[in-house]
Amino acid sequence: LFAVGKNVDNETGRQILGSWNHAGHLIGNHTYSHRTYTSMSFDDFSADVLHGEEFVKPFPRYTGFFRFPALKEGDTAEKRDRIRTFLRDKRFRNGSVTVDASDWYYDRRLRERLKADASFDVARFRRPYLDHLLSRARYYDGLAKQVLGRSPKHTLLVHYNLINVLFLSDAMEHLRQNGWRWVSADDAFKDPVFRSEPKTVPAGESLIWALAKASGRFEGKLRYPGEDGDYEKDTVDRI
Repeated sequence: LFAVGKNVDNETGRQILGSWNHAGHLIGNHTYSHRTYTSMSFDDFSADVLHGEEFVKPFPRYTGFFRFPALKEGDTAEKRDRIRTFLRDKRFRNGSVTVDASDWYYDRRLRERLKADASFDVARFRRPYLDHLLSRARYYDGLAKQVLGRSPKHTLLVHYNLINVLFLSDAMEHLRQNGWRWVSADDAFKDPVFRSEPKTVPAGESLIWALAKASGRFEGKLRYPGEDGDYEKDTVDRI
């Protein structure tokens, strides 16, 4: 669980993160402000990383993992390489995502529907959301097999939001029923794929997508992350 420092900079946030820590989850750093690296200078972003660290490091289950906001690791090679050196020097590990999903979009649309109609049946979002996560998992696993020649241990991007409060348990069971097995974050990040540093510009996105892009073998075949899930978003638009 990668916490944004400003969300823990209050008693409610500390209590929520404390409950996750007590439940045995690993705690990581997600900057203080949640501003993307592409919108900031190196000096400002690195300071934001260290400021966020102040709010997550006191928790016993804190780890040295860091995740970039919006998975953006720099819009130039210079910025990309400079922040990677900074993270290594400060003994951070990149908590990369292999399966990028659009739970934020489903959550936003659900909230819009509830704002327009408080009696809206939230269960109508359940199956489309479960199928979306399964589709993203299958897509990135298939891409990984082409790039790596194997299926790695994956990390799935989801957020602490309403759609997951409602349906994350169901989504986990849906993936189990379709052949997936859940492992701990500790176990997943031991997979050697997470030591990779693709030389893409702009840098970031799903680690699998970036490795595919960096290989040069998928020109004209890779769509930018998010685009290949547009048909699922159309489904949400019709709910």
